[in-house]
Amino acid sequence: MGIGKMWRELPLHLMMLPGLVLIVLFSYVPMAGIVIAFQKFIPAKGLFGDQRWVGLDNFRYVMNLPSFNQVLWNTLFISSLKLILGLIVPIIFAILLNELKNEVIKRSVQTTIYLPYFLSWVVLGGILIDILSPSSGIVNQLLGAFGLNKIFFLGDNSWFPFTLVSSDIWKNFGYGTIVYLAAITGIDPGLYESATIDGANRWHKVWHITLPGMRMVIVLLSVLSLGQLLNAGFDQVFNLYSPQVYESGDILDTFVYRIGLLDAQYGVATAVGLFKSLVSLILISSSYFVAYRFAKYRIF
Repeated sequence: MGIGKMWRELPLHLMMLPGLVLIVLFSYVPMAGIVIAFQKFIPAKGLFGDQRWVGLDNFRYVMNLPSFNQVLWNTLFISSLKLILGLIVPIIFAILLNELKNEVIKRSVQTTIYLPYFLSWVVLGGILIDILSPSSGIVNQLLGAFGLNKIFFLGDNSWFPFTLVSSDIWKNFGYGTIVYLAAITGIDPGLYESATIDGANRWHKVWHITLPGMRMVIVLLSVLSLGQLLNAGFDQVFNLYSPQVYESGDILDTFVYRIGLLDAQYGVATAVGLFKSLVSLILISSSYFVAYRFAKYRIF
């Protein structure tokens, strides 16, 4: 890179500097705490104090806990559904919105579905608890009006995981829809005109032009989301779950919270966190390889 080009691009690098500093401070510096996973950690001695090393005992301990396999399954099940539906629903909705010709209705719908994305799970959790209440919630009142049995969405193990997934999709699909709509607007309109001349209907245009034109964005979001497979959404679950749905709703993050902060088993909690990070690294590396192998997608 020449000196002149470097000088011209200096403002761009300076714009990256605040984000880079934050990443170093909050993502790389805390990695020093990984050593806690191999220690019988006592906070009073400090991170670099004379702690007793236990090797892999913390990992063995957590793997042998009776509830760990169920927690791991809950995490994989809930996050897998979120990832799959979190890709499919925005794609479908973006295509449907793109087919709308009335710009006023189109923009109104975009704004409406995008609003929940800006609300925290503390706020949405309270709203969902009121809406889904088995005694006074509007959903169960409607079910009762149609002669159906009331459902304890947040207290029934058979319903709770699906309540988490559906509410997460409701909150986040508006953002994904905007991203896919942006990808659709980048498709050459001439392709649609040529398809119309050739006699293609709307379905043919969607299948042969719109979806292929969205392919790179779909691959990108799939690659980025696969690394989050073990993150089933701590803030959402924490605000909605209770001990009676631990069997179906307890995930690794809430499990770590109880072990680490409530039970003060810091070494065990750090071991679970390190396990999550290693699995996520493997997943995102594998997904990147698959994306390059089959879609020729590259970040760099």
